[in-house]
Amino acid sequence: MRAITIAIDGHSSTGKSTVAKQLADYIGYVYVDSGAMYRGVTLFALKHGFITEGYFDKTALINALPEIKLSFVKNDTGKSELLLNGENVEKAIRTLEVSEFVSPVATVSEVRKKLVEQQQELGKGGGVVMDGRDIGTVVFPKADLKIFMTASAQIRAQRRHEELLKRGDKVTFDEVLENVEERDNIDSNRKDSPLRVAEDAIVIDNSEMNVEDQFQMILQLAKDRIAGRPLK
Repeated sequence: MRAITIAIDGHSSTGKSTVAKQLADYIGYVYVDSGAMYRGVTLFALKHGFITEGYFDKTALINALPEIKLSFVKNDTGKSELLLNGENVEKAIRTLEVSEFVSPVATVSEVRKKLVEQQQELGKGGGVVMDGRDIGTVVFPKADLKIFMTASAQIRAQRRHEELLKRGDKVTFDEVLENVEERDNIDSNRKDSPLRVAEDAIVIDNSEMNVEDQFQMILQLAKDRIAGRPLK
């Protein structure tokens, strides 16, 4: 069986990471969470005061990029977790505070250049599933399988709100919906690598799909591509 590259892009809170992890585990591929990498840089910027409400010192962040070391480590359950300069920050990068600032940070060309280079290095040789915003358009434009996931903003906000409440975060649905819509706007309209559907991507709207049905659909697409069969 040949090792292929699978790119899963889409809007925020569409479950990209969840299905990408499931798929990688099932077929024995490496999973790379590109979104976690941008969240790691955002957390670094927040900790150093480079970005706050109404303020963003892009120059300071760009100058500090050589200080940022990102890597992944598997925990006891086999899940990949992000290390920022050697510190496990997996929980810290999933907060609403980081979510509110990750899109502005991701618009910085120097940040994208640094992370794209790292992502391409991690994925060279195939046998990888990577999710994000520009994997099929910029990071791996020649990926063997490209999937673009979407859902209505209301549905995505509802899912994200439930997830945050389970974590113990005190946030309202309206706050989460505003964050989802704002991220959509920034991601789709940034000058550098905007969120868009690759011409050869398969679009999946999972507004009315459950996790298992979605996984089975994507798994079949992966099996077909690995076997060299044409995608339906």
